[in-house]
Amino acid sequence: MIIYPAIDIRNGNCVRLFKGDYTQETIYSDAPLTMAKAFEQSGAEFLHVVDLDGAKDGDSPNVQIVMEIANALQIPVQFGGGIRSLEKIDRLIEAGVARVILGTSAVKNKSLVIEAVKKHGEKIAVGIDAKDGYVAVAGWKETSEFQAVEFAKIMEKIGVKTIIYTDISRDGTLEGPNAVAMKEMVQAVSCQVIASGGVGKISDIEALKTTGVSGIIIGKAIYTGSVRLEDAIQAAKEC
Repeated sequence: MIIYPAIDIRNGNCVRLFKGDYTQETIYSDAPLTMAKAFEQSGAEFLHVVDLDGAKDGDSPNVQIVMEIANALQIPVQFGGGIRSLEKIDRLIEAGVARVILGTSAVKNKSLVIEAVKKHGEKIAVGIDAKDGYVAVAGWKETSEFQAVEFAKIMEKIGVKTIIYTDISRDGTLEGPNAVAMKEMVQAVSCQVIASGGVGKISDIEALKTTGVSGIIIGKAIYTGSVRLEDAIQAAKEC
């Protein structure tokens, strides 16, 4: 199981939101590249990066920072936030991004997912962010008509191999993940499922391991010091 330390970028800074609320933002660093290098030095095997400005507005203003991170690191980087065109997907992959995450565009433009998977295969992932069981889009400001598991099955049929599944109600809370929802998703699809949201202690990693997820994204817990990245990586290997 892989631990993905998270870098969420807003206005060029590393930040964390509380339950996806843009008005409840904490800035942890003004140097995302330095943070990314520190994660790599701590033993991270894969990095998770999100452009929060792009997720909300569909523009990806921080994409240059992401490309710098992908070029500077030896470990792979997955990136999402504001990716709405095949041209942008192509550019990111050419720049060294290992996996591109489609969120809002997957819900609103199914044909883009089909084109992207056909062209880039397993380098395309879909982010499913659930609010009360339904897929949220546009930086979590809107809720779609799709139930999370139902939507995952649609993406699976298209050929998507990786799903990043976030329970918005747990994100940034450090109150523990929604293991029940994660297990339901894992059992519903053959895709690898990466869990996101709520991890606040090492025992949360152990709980998620029992659900069958292939990886866990950890953000705020690392930044606040409630979980050391090195300990999280070790726990993922042991359990």
